[in-house]
Amino acid sequence: MHYQHDHPENDPSYKALSVNGGVESVPTVNPYLQARRKRRTYSVDEYVAGILKGDISILSQAVTLVESSLPEHQEIAQKVIEKCLPHAGNATRLGITGVPGAGKSTFIESLGMYLVRQGRKLAVLAIDPSSERSKGSILGDKTRMEELSVAKNAFIRPSPSAGSLGGVARKTRESIVLCEAAGFDTIFVETVGVGQSETAVHSMVDFFLLIQLAGTGDELQGIKRGIMEMADGIAINKCDGNNVEKANVARVQFKNALHLFPAPESGWTPDVVTCSAIENSGIDKVWEMVERYVHFSKTNGYFAHKRNSQSKYWMYESINEALRSNFYHNHEIKDLLTQYENRILSNEISSFVAAHELLEKYFGK
Repeated sequence: MHYQHDHPENDPSYKALSVNGGVESVPTVNPYLQARRKRRTYSVDEYVAGILKGDISILSQAVTLVESSLPEHQEIAQKVIEKCLPHAGNATRLGITGVPGAGKSTFIESLGMYLVRQGRKLAVLAIDPSSERSKGSILGDKTRMEELSVAKNAFIRPSPSAGSLGGVARKTRESIVLCEAAGFDTIFVETVGVGQSETAVHSMVDFFLLIQLAGTGDELQGIKRGIMEMADGIAINKCDGNNVEKANVARVQFKNALHLFPAPESGWTPDVVTCSAIENSGIDKVWEMVERYVHFSKTNGYFAHKRNSQSKYWMYESINEALRSNFYHNHEIKDLLTQYENRILSNEISSFVAAHELLEKYFGK
């Protein structure tokens, strides 16, 4: 009667039926997974040596350290940045922003491939303070930039995915230093989020490019005046097919609008060009505009003046960010915040007095 314990169907009386015992269960965890070696950690000097040699793997790991919020990672990152600083500063930094649907990803790939084919080394970074909520778009962009993402002389880095705008922007600026030390002579900084991220990008690049779209009605409607004033140049994308005439009309409109703004400190008159990223036409005109600006601003001394102003700005931003972070991570303050919130909501105390008292407690007065 052992058939009862195995398969009763295999009893000789069931002549037409036979059931196999089956095979042993396959483990749910990949057996090769444990065999994978842990990523090697490097010393500060090894990071610096690798970056200066242009080792992309070590550069990527160093940028990850910069983006990390762990104190031990930050300590190493700051030492690496300090040693890389003398080797940075030789790249052309281009900030890129654009209205939704303007074809920014296609434009970045088209201009990027144009530069890579000319023998330039390109790093594409992004600022996206909203990516923790929206998941950002540069990861999607990277998959759409099929040619550029596998190009030998290109490095595309998704943006940090957490923190305030100040923190994300500071990390992006530090990543620029590492990329320049690694030999990248052209840096694109893309705005992925909306709002104040344009101002952050403007404060770390040499040339700020606004990508616009024609044929959507009133081209000047809905564009923040502040972004227009920050722009050193405008590229009207998708100037192809039936859209050529509309793009040329938009170009005239934008040129006229730019003349209404106060003259920029650089003395440069912002230009407007048309292009088609999908057809790779007019892309050379965009880069020629950037090169004209760089030559112009270097000749009149504004290029160096702007870089110095940006360095001072980021010193103060770093101080502000460190103080803010330290305040909110202080255990005593964390406990008191809820109490003060409740006192404000019950009209016991005003917001300003609450803030003043919390700061006094924080600074130990």
